[in-house]
Order: sequence, then structure tokens, then C-alpha cells
Amino acid sequence: MMIPDIFLKQPITHRTLHDVTAGRPENSLAGAAAAIERGYGIEIDVQISKDGIPMVFHDYSLERLTAETGTIAQRTAAELGDIQLTHGNEGIPTLKDFLEFVDGRVPLLVEIKDQDGALGPNVGALAKTTCEVLKQYDGPVALMSFNPHTMAKCAKYAPHIPRGLVTGAFLAKDWVFVSEERRNELAGITDYDRVGASFISHNVNFLQAPVVSERKKQGASVLCWTVRTALIEDTARAVADNVTFEGYLA
Repeated sequence: MMIPDIFLKQPITHRTLHDVTAGRPENSLAGAAAAIERGYGIEIDVQISKDGIPMVFHDYSLERLTAETGTIAQRTAAELGDIQLTHGNEGIPTLKDFLEFVDGRVPLLVEIKDQDGALGPNVGALAKTTCEVLKQYDGPVALMSFNPHTMAKCAKYAPHIPRGLVTGAFLAKDWVFVSEERRNELAGITDYDRVGASFISHNVNFLQAPVVSERKKQGASVLCWTVRTALIEDTARAVADNVTFEGYLA
């Protein structure tokens, strides 16, 4: 399933158009509202709650983004909804609530966070419940993950939703629990065809890697993360079809 052109035309906000100085935490409804107002696409992350509900939240643990401690997976969706995001006035949203708020007004790029711990095959629950929620959504949406096994599951659960891989150099210092052999496979984007991907979202610092141009020649759309200045955006667009940005207005 090809990624719709709309994902390649409108710059995509990283974890919503967040700005804590304006009361808009990352992955918040306030951040989504600001992105929609400006016509930007939105990238979000999903983690799974104790009761199996996909939650819009980036980290595995609560402390960076809230006043609470512990992991997302230790709390129910109701409990998480009552936990206020730092620098905002709202709780952690479920994916369902987030979709109802966006309501198809801008394209939505959903990253399913790895649940294996080492980008291995011990995944599926979050992919399944995310796809179940998205089947009820009519707006433009695409799925992606660092873990290709997750995208293989999505191909089974929701084959009609476009899939992509989040990619980069997979350096040892960034992926200490992933074997060198697996990191090399991931850096080479070797799982692309197996999972039926139609795009990659590549680390902006490594867009010049030969594998990126090779995949683009083979028909892959190329997004990139995370662009933090207009100057970097200009350079990135020499390779990438679109950018995922934060910290400025693209």
C-alpha cells in the first residue's frame, strides 16, 4: 500500500507541534490543535497501557514527561488519562481520543514503539490493538516503526494502511541491546520488501547513506527525522521527499 501524496506535501510536526513555553507538550491534543491550525501533518508515538490500550506517548517511562514515575505498561488507560502532561493541562490521550480530535483534518503518521526491547520478534499486541483502532478511522494515516517485525504484524492486521520503516545508521551507542548483526541488517533496510513498506523515515544525519538513494530509486518515498532548523531542512530536502520537524516552523 503506497503512502498517499498528502504525506509528502505538508511538513510533518514531530510529536505534534509542541512548545512547552506555550503550554503544548509533545504528543498532546494542544500540540495537535496547533499543527492543524497551520495545516501541518502530525507524527505521534504509541505505547501500550496495562489493559492493552494504545496510548499517545513517546517514552516507556513516565518521568520525563509527567510528574509520575514507572512505565506506561504498569498503568491502565484510565489511570494514564488522569496523569497530567508536564507544562500542559491535559492527561495522556488514548489513540482513539487523539484520532477523534484530529478527525482527518491533517495526515497522521503513527510510530509504534518497539515492545521487544531489542527490535526482535517478540511483538504484536500493540500492533494489533493499534490497527483495530485505526480501522475505524477515515482520515489519512500511515504506520511506521523501528522494528520491522511490528510492521509485518501490521501487514497482517491492517493491510490497507500504508507501512514504513524508521531507519538510520543504528550505531552501537544508540542501540546497546541490539546485536551488531541485527544493527547491520537494520541499517541496510533489508526488511523493507518483506514487510511491504512503501516509505522510510530516515535519520536526517544519515540521509547521504547509499542505501537511502538505492531505496528511493526502487520507488520508496523518503521522509526524515528530526529536522530542527530551516537550514537543515533545506539540505534534507535535496534527498528527502518530506521532513519531520520541531523547534521552528517549516
